[in-house]
Amino acid sequence: MLGRTLREVSAALKQGQITPTELCQKCLSLIKKTKFLNAYITVSEEVALKQAEESEKRYKNGQSLGDLDGIPIAVKDNFSTSGIETTCASNMLKGYIPPYNATVVQKLLDQGALLMGKTNLDEFAMGSGSTDGVFGPVKNPWSYSKQYREKRKQNPHSKNEDSDWLITGGSSGGSAAAVSAFTCYAALGSDTGGSTRNPAAHCGLVGFKPSYGLVSRHGLIPLVNSMDVPGILTRCVDDAAIVLGALAGPDPRDSTTVHDPINKPFMLPSLADVSKLCIGIPKEYLVPELSSEVQSLWSKAADLFESEGAKVIEVSLPHTSYSIVCYHVLCTSEVASNMARFDGLQYGHRCDIDVSTEAMYAATRREGFNDVVRGRILSGNYFLLKENYENYFVKAQKVRRLIANDFVNVFNSGVDVLLTPTTLSEAVPYLEFIKEDNRTRSSQDDIFTQAVNMAGLPAVSIPVALSNQGLPIGLQFIGRAFCDQQLLTVAKWFEKQVMHVLCKKGEKEKHYKRKKITCHLTIHKSEGPVVSSHSMT
Repeated sequence: MLGRTLREVSAALKQGQITPTELCQKCLSLIKKTKFLNAYITVSEEVALKQAEESEKRYKNGQSLGDLDGIPIAVKDNFSTSGIETTCASNMLKGYIPPYNATVVQKLLDQGALLMGKTNLDEFAMGSGSTDGVFGPVKNPWSYSKQYREKRKQNPHSKNEDSDWLITGGSSGGSAAAVSAFTCYAALGSDTGGSTRNPAAHCGLVGFKPSYGLVSRHGLIPLVNSMDVPGILTRCVDDAAIVLGALAGPDPRDSTTVHDPINKPFMLPSLADVSKLCIGIPKEYLVPELSSEVQSLWSKAADLFESEGAKVIEVSLPHTSYSIVCYHVLCTSEVASNMARFDGLQYGHRCDIDVSTEAMYAATRREGFNDVVRGRILSGNYFLLKENYENYFVKAQKVRRLIANDFVNVFNSGVDVLLTPTTLSEAVPYLEFIKEDNRTRSSQDDIFTQAVNMAGLPAVSIPVALSNQGLPIGLQFIGRAFCDQQLLTVAKWFEKQVMHVLCKKGEKEKHYKRKKITCHLTIHKSEGPVVSSHSMT
């Protein structure tokens, strides 16, 4: 049951095959067994069981609230949750309990979802590995898969098991690990430069970033207001569409949400014919750092569309080379502004120094923020200085417009969807990841994802295959603004072709064969999660 998709479990609940309480208890039990992954900061056991009890009553009375009623979900710990500690994985907010729910959290609860807990992240979502939070790094569940362990044993240079675990990607690594380890069926992440799609690719999940303005940001503790978007992590595209249907829509508390009528729910039609589609392949995304395995899968995915009749063309996004630098300037500038609210006066951490207000401010922020956050604040304040404002911030805003226009021009030329890599490579071991500093790593890992945030477009990462090391690799689809349904429909078709199947817990072995794809699933019974392997041929 834990290995099923959200839609399958919803059907099982409606048919009485399992009750919400039984499902909740199974997930809570697995959360305890996989505690070593460090996916959760707070486990809201009592809250979840109470919600499950209420859901059970609704099902008995034939008053189900919909597909999400009784479904266990997790929420990244930078979304406000009423009565539940919200820390952003920082000393600055340790012990902070919001008096209200973020809009997206409230919408999920209104649909009857069960909140299992708050998930781990990089401090204030600043990072691409989920390694820099005050509660420690998140371990990728795939570190404990049978296929990866076997490959690792064949490597004479492999370190000992305790230290050779893999990063999840970030900054929504806790949410990705929670879904990947089967402790919940969907999770909320945030996506500012790829923070949902990056961990989705590394953990073998679907990671969806909606169009900016489609989903409310109210209650999401801001990193970069003009780019932040609540993200969705699930095991399949259909599940992402179900969650999006619950979340999308205008919010009077968020003036950036669109007020045009939204077609809800986001039902995805089965796309049988792709011959009318035009798929764009951005030539600037073929960078030297891209691993040969990812490049090969990217090429095979394009060939798959072409073989099924779609038009596949090379396109140009000419300002791509400037996007990382542009993103850094704008990101740190907004960070400097947003972090100013954490002064020790209104909420969160306050130091014991009372010599003066200024001394208290300085000491509070020094104790409350880690080096990464302080570094971004310093950079942002430098770019916002009067003598630098025009040369850095204003110029970056102009480049951002050029980057956004690149996408507009491509889509206006007849392209329906762009196909790109999500990450440069598979997940890397933690010890290798920390050889580079946070700033360098983020620049490398966000190369394919952050331009989408600057343009406000929808994007989704889809798992396509396992690497030679037995680790998942994802590819990214980018759509037109507010054409989220079309994007997910294409992604669903592609997902069906590659047959990325997550096993049901306890199954011994299955072979799946489809056109162009062969799946071979093997279960590894251990303290680690059940995982699947497959290859695109």
